[in-house]
Amino acid sequence: MNKINNHSILPADFYEQPTLELAKSLLGCLIVKETPDGTASGFIVESEAYMGPIDRAAHSFGNRRTKRTEVMFGKSGLIYTYVMHTHTLVNVVSGGPENPEAILIRAVEPYSGLELMQERRGIADIHKWTDGPGKLTKALGITMDDYGRPFTSPPLYLAEGKKPGHISSGPRVGIDNSGEAKDYPWRFWVTDNPFISRKNLTKKE
Repeated sequence: MNKINNHSILPADFYEQPTLELAKSLLGCLIVKETPDGTASGFIVESEAYMGPIDRAAHSFGNRRTKRTEVMFGKSGLIYTYVMHTHTLVNVVSGGPENPEAILIRAVEPYSGLELMQERRGIADIHKWTDGPGKLTKALGITMDDYGRPFTSPPLYLAEGKKPGHISSGPRVGIDNSGEAKDYPWRFWVTDNPFISRKNLTKKE
């Protein structure tokens, strides 16, 4: 099994969990991106689940199938990247074939390739490198070229990390125009982690 610094790449069956369970299981996992400039990685500390056809906030609400969302209809564990406001965002496809659900990776805790991450972000404060979905992709070097690949092999993959001490949950961020879906508690984060994107929420599960 491939490893980075003794961290084993997660197998394909890891992604076959129900989406809400997978969103929590992703917390603490190591996301790794290999590029010609070097390898950078971080522990996932915040995620958001999008429950496909039943979720007004999901790109695939009502089974909407477009060139952008096509990968969401594939097997769990594929990479779904898309661009929003010039920023690339990265998601884990979940739910299984023809059940287009996904999990947005919202924040990570930097682990390796720190000099490379700082250079890409252009700021000195490590807590601001990856505390948002567009920030972490820039820091790690994740691009639209990663779209549709599996998370089980390089250049972009997930590996075993560290188990969170406690997980909190609450409403997702930036989806105010999605009706009742804006209140669903489908955002999960490592409690009290200093690298999450929103630090003023206290609801716990």
